[in-house]
Amino acid sequence: MLIRDVAPEDHRAVAAMLVEAYAAGDTYCEPTDAGPDHALRGWLDHRVVRVAEDARGRGLAGTYHLGPNRFGPGAHVANAGFVVSAAARGQGTGRALAEECLRTARALGFRAMQFNAVVATNRPAVRLWHTLGFEVVGRVPGAFEHPAEGEVDLLVMHRRL
Repeated sequence: MLIRDVAPEDHRAVAAMLVEAYAAGDTYCEPTDAGPDHALRGWLDHRVVRVAEDARGRGLAGTYHLGPNRFGPGAHVANAGFVVSAAARGQGTGRALAEECLRTARALGFRAMQFNAVVATNRPAVRLWHTLGFEVVGRVPGAFEHPAEGEVDLLVMHRRL
């Protein structure tokens, strides 16, 4: 799998992955009816945006964005978002993107990474973050309206880099 900076010719495929993830309504605090323009605007407005090319030549398998969690005195803590295409799930794409993102964050001088809203029922993501050294440092009860499970918690996860 090749992970590289996003290019303009990737925008359509990135938007399709984002729209699909947002429409599912089970992992992101974004409108489920978000269109490609809304999705791309928010995703591309970060310090680093990378994509993973599918090793079998079937297009893009995933994407991540990385930047400061806050600005000013909080700018040393990174934040990132990840989306893996439905076709690539369960094949190591998320882990590869996450490991590359952590290396990039360190190289950029970030000293920690924080995820502000990991949906507690997103078990693959929670498991991945735990295996990569993240801890739950906060829980917001019932802060996410899951389409099948109703109100579920959002987790704040953190690790030092």
